[in-house]
Amino acid sequence: MSTIPLRRTLSKMSSYLTPRQSGEHIVKHAKYVKVLPAGIKRLVKEIADGVVAKRIDVANFSQHELHPKSSDEYAANWIFIVDTLNFCFWTPHNYTKYKVNGYTGYFALCAAINRAMADGLDITNPEFYSKIDKETLSSIFRPDDAITQIPLLEKRLECLHQVGKRLLTNWEGRFENVVKAANHSAVTLLKLIVDEFPCFQDQATFAGERVAIWKRAQILVGDLWSCYHGEGLGHFEDIEKVTMFADYRIPQVLVHFGSLEYTPELLEVLQKDTILENGDAMEVEIRGASIYIIEEVKDAVLELLKQQHPDVDARNVNSILIDQYLWDFRRAHAAELEHIPFHKVLSIYY
Repeated sequence: MSTIPLRRTLSKMSSYLTPRQSGEHIVKHAKYVKVLPAGIKRLVKEIADGVVAKRIDVANFSQHELHPKSSDEYAANWIFIVDTLNFCFWTPHNYTKYKVNGYTGYFALCAAINRAMADGLDITNPEFYSKIDKETLSSIFRPDDAITQIPLLEKRLECLHQVGKRLLTNWEGRFENVVKAANHSAVTLLKLIVDEFPCFQDQATFAGERVAIWKRAQILVGDLWSCYHGEGLGHFEDIEKVTMFADYRIPQVLVHFGSLEYTPELLEVLQKDTILENGDAMEVEIRGASIYIIEEVKDAVLELLKQQHPDVDARNVNSILIDQYLWDFRRAHAAELEHIPFHKVLSIYY
């Protein structure tokens, strides 16, 4: 197999802070957001209760009917293609209307990919999607109403061509070869993904440092871990190093619990539905603070459970599962949280 040398791969990203370091640095220098300890305590209780009651469990990922099972031969390539395309399901005047088979947002993407497979399209094969044309991709993502098209179709086409060609050139057309090259290290796999596939390079410069958010790269590792229940291809000895997946919805939940607060200046920008540029200080602060808060919550939950529930499986306490829980919480309480504005960026990174 022809691959780039692993040593060069790892050194390329060394000038960036890790996502956890980035969250700490961003919060330390933030001007537009505040992290509130009282709200973090409320979140700690919510998450700890969820873990004890098994509402937060690694098994929950594969319970969704749209997700593949670990026994599916195509599972790894399915996860890779979905997370390559897992971004921006809203437009400036239409936040939740793109639907496929009744599903919205991320699940509409999953439904579209599954429908393409049912239609006989080899959508998880890089031989197919590295050369896919816009008309075919548009048909794959056709909406229920035939009017509300998926946003950033051209960008999605570019991403598919890019990752497909890289897989074919360097990894014999199999994403699992990338995973195996990481040798069960989530950190190594993250760096491989970001270096090999530029469309995953979710980074910025903030307060004199180069910070890494890596939303889609991290969710890719997290989805592998969840799908395979932390075993086989999804076994990572350092899975705790993966942080939450900083997007535009989780911050609504953090504000709801009182752990994140916006300054009046930022709140005014958000309430006006201002479209921010990717890398804007306001955007970076919201996403960095989200990472920081979830890391604080994770550490506190682990300590609390160690003291009060030592029999609880610590595998179910990491930022991946906390993120999944809070993301589901936002969907379940959408009407209740809708008054909390979210930041809007037309971006391929989330």
